[in-house]
Amino acid sequence: MKKIIKNIWFYFKIVVFSPLLIPYLLTSEKEIINQDIIRWVECLNMEEKPLNIQLLKLLQNAPEYRNLFYFRLFKGNPSAKIAMYIFKLIYRPCSNFFLDDSCNIGGGLFIQHGFSTIIMANIGKNGWINQQVTIGYKDKTGRPTIGNNVRITAGAKVLGNITLGDNVVVGANAVVTKNVPSNCVVVGIPAYIIQKDGEKVRQELKK
Repeated sequence: MKKIIKNIWFYFKIVVFSPLLIPYLLTSEKEIINQDIIRWVECLNMEEKPLNIQLLKLLQNAPEYRNLFYFRLFKGNPSAKIAMYIFKLIYRPCSNFFLDDSCNIGGGLFIQHGFSTIIMANIGKNGWINQQVTIGYKDKTGRPTIGNNVRITAGAKVLGNITLGDNVVVGANAVVTKNVPSNCVVVGIPAYIIQKDGEKVRQELKK
């Protein structure tokens, strides 16, 4: 009986969220949304199901994903602000996760807990960002540019007109205000390199 009720509830929620399939099917950003879905399914170890069903499950269960979904839809059709506003009223995104519309972000961005996270930067493919992360302006000089496969963990801050290369990991609570080369792990306040190209080091960052 519990299994039957669970299945009924699952399909009821699928129906409730199904209107969001309409903008998904119509947007020019469908390919990059599909990349996001595949990454989230992988990161969350979700059961294998058709992509449309996976999308609806993510929209149901992950408010942070809704933020990303609306961000993609806006990129596909910036003039559809009113429609997206209505969707946001019905299917609410994570209220304390801010993703600036002016960003350019590659496919496969995964947000693990979006609580108190701010993203104002251009980011490559397959990024991973945790809770209480701030990425954005330090002053009027500009904001970060972040490469592919970059992971920014809980509480970290990446600020200013700097570049993070590919395959970078930013440790918890680190404060990064200088360029980070590719294939590095950085930690600390201010951040410094503790691993580069797979080898342990201790190097200061250079502007």
